[in-house]
Amino acid sequence: MGIAIISHPDCLLHNMGEHLENPERIRVTQLALENAHFAAELDHHEAPLVTREQLLRVHSESYINHIFDSVPSQGFISLDPDTWMNQHSLKAALRAAGAGVQAVDLVMGKAADAAFCNVRPPGHHAEKAKAMGFCFFNNVAIAAAHALEVHKLRRVAIIDFDVHHGNGTQDIFFNDNRVLFCSSFQHPFYPYSGLNKTNSNIINIPLQAGSNGEILRDKIQQMWLQPLLDFKPDLILFSAGFDGHEEESLANLALIDEDYNWITKEIKKIADQVCKGRMVSMLEGGYALNVLGRCVVQHVHGMLKD
Repeated sequence: MGIAIISHPDCLLHNMGEHLENPERIRVTQLALENAHFAAELDHHEAPLVTREQLLRVHSESYINHIFDSVPSQGFISLDPDTWMNQHSLKAALRAAGAGVQAVDLVMGKAADAAFCNVRPPGHHAEKAKAMGFCFFNNVAIAAAHALEVHKLRRVAIIDFDVHHGNGTQDIFFNDNRVLFCSSFQHPFYPYSGLNKTNSNIINIPLQAGSNGEILRDKIQQMWLQPLLDFKPDLILFSAGFDGHEEESLANLALIDEDYNWITKEIKKIADQVCKGRMVSMLEGGYALNVLGRCVVQHVHGMLKD
């Protein structure tokens, strides 16, 4: 069946001015996938708009209303110091969240082996009632909640390898033992969270500045793989951030292209054992345009059947 690639032109219209999180991220990722040696195994889809019912599974009604009511008629408005809206941002955010829902439906409906959502704005910093870190709605959390509520899955795992801790995802699922959340991130670093937690369904890997792929691989083998096997998720989702790459100026980790392929393949081994290989991935960070496309290709290639 191959890999579903889900995006939408609306994701290009969200613009925050001179900002790292810009429309070129979607363009370079799309071009890299079109030119990948496995491009024939990719099936492209346009993302639908997420529904209010789907948003309400993870966000408060007052917060959703606030986002809808904040859309400017022109120019920009600020939701937090890093997160700005133009007149197209809401529709882009609704498409980004809708992509995750569609991806779950395609994979659970056996219309795709796995799925990658090339969308923006990203989502993993968005909390139940707070926009932050370039994020409006928590795309991966909405996808996970859809899988649990609509497809009646018992357990879902979320693997977040962005250079920043997925504080929003942890906030949403902190007391939900149906979800195992595994996050690796540079620490201390924005959003300065992820160390103080007590729940067994949260497995964080804080990394010192300068950590390379060898260090991360070792920690993943020690801390994630066996708990994932024991958890036996019915579906695995990725918050796929590529801003831990050594060529990123935003952060201070030293991962290389092949590390993203390794991480994905290790998780795929578990997915093949426990959930028929079902995986859905959402684009999060990655701002060095010269490497973002390469790293996404490594990640998507890791999800392909051997």
